[in-house]
Amino acid sequence: MSSQTPWQTTGPFLHFGLPWKGAADLAGDSDLGSRPDLVADGHDYGIARIHSGRSSVTGERIELLGHVWDNTGAPVPDALLEIWQANAAGRYASPEDQRTELPLDDSFIGYGRCALDAHGGFHFRTIRPGRVPGPGNSLQAPHIALGIIGPGFLKRLSTRIYFAGAPDNDDDPILNLVPEARRHTLLARPEPGSSNVFRFDIRLGGKHETVFFDI
Repeated sequence: MSSQTPWQTTGPFLHFGLPWKGAADLAGDSDLGSRPDLVADGHDYGIARIHSGRSSVTGERIELLGHVWDNTGAPVPDALLEIWQANAAGRYASPEDQRTELPLDDSFIGYGRCALDAHGGFHFRTIRPGRVPGPGNSLQAPHIALGIIGPGFLKRLSTRIYFAGAPDNDDDPILNLVPEARRHTLLARPEPGSSNVFRFDIRLGGKHETVFFDI
């Protein structure tokens, strides 16, 4: 049996091997997700889609915008975000989700990646997720799981995106584990004048550090 090995960073080749065109658009056919400015000509293997028919995804379409800031308030330009979520009915595109009473949307994989831009910004297009089971017989509020990896990150950072003002937030068993004074760091808020575009900024340290989970 081999001995335990340490966590590894993504190294300097994140943009060549991890993002792909369209990876950040879970409900449409745009090219969101990759950083073409960092990929050499002839090496854009990401043109091929790993899934199709995304424009037929059912549910309320939303957009998630934001930036990632380090502990000094400087933008982080060289990391990657991953999201994982249930569909609009609250079912995951996973064989482990056997709740056949809920519809499975064949066009929605619930998983996406977005490389941060030169200013630490990201942009996802997806649908508002439904509620999923929680501990015991509880239901969790609609949320999206989010992970951060990048050069210098020895371990993946994991957090959640909830939606400000959602009535189910008050009863969410996971959100209620977070001290009330810090729950705002997990809330995506509507952009002014829009009901389906949400801003979610991530702070890796400092006074308003985003809550991360040890999983």
